[in-house]
Amino acid sequence: MIVAVYNAKGGVGKTTLAVNLAWASTVISGLKTLLWDLDAQAASSYVLGQEPAAKLARPSIMKDADPSKLIRPTQIEGLDLLPADDSLRDLDRHFHDLGKRKRLAKIAERLLSSYDLIVIDCPPGLTDTSDQILRAADIAVVPIIPAALSRRALDVIKEHVGRKKGPRVILAPVFSMVDRRRNLHREELEKHQGWPAIPMASAYERMSEERMPVGELMSRASPPVQAIVDVWKRIEKALGR
Repeated sequence: MIVAVYNAKGGVGKTTLAVNLAWASTVISGLKTLLWDLDAQAASSYVLGQEPAAKLARPSIMKDADPSKLIRPTQIEGLDLLPADDSLRDLDRHFHDLGKRKRLAKIAERLLSSYDLIVIDCPPGLTDTSDQILRAADIAVVPIIPAALSRRALDVIKEHVGRKKGPRVILAPVFSMVDRRRNLHREELEKHQGWPAIPMASAYERMSEERMPVGELMSRASPPVQAIVDVWKRIEKALGR
């Protein structure tokens, strides 16, 4: 199965969620997992210990190359990484010129022959690249800061997916960077009580310094880790259905 972590808006905790969900699927559920970093900023790749690589990420997708040759193991047994690099900056234009809407889905299907789950860290924006990813994914986890602009971004995604020829993917909104001391955040959580919430916590910021998922930095009983496990269990249940 394929889980995309996506939002048309940037700065909503996408990479944090993608890395930690990949960790949870591996460590909590014992699934052989691939984290596919498709964001040219390569933040997921950095957190999982990958140094800047040669500019091969986009050519491996657009040409008759084999992206699996770029896969690297991480420090977590059972979790591998298909890293990003800045060649992905041109990926959207190349997808547009290629005109094959399921190119990424076909590549992902081949990669799944070696994995139980693929988690994709998506670039922001509603583009040809995001459309390719949404067509490949079974579930798109959408991190949303409890504020108007993030809510609006979700509405735009829903409208796009709901179109007659839109991607057929389940959208799973998750509140991200939640500060319950703020009235606005509490009000939004009250409106959408069924949505899971990832709290604002310094532990998530430490990930980029320590270069590992939060579950490797803290006890599994800690609130930051428990929040991730809760989101993962919900996704796992949805995938099972």
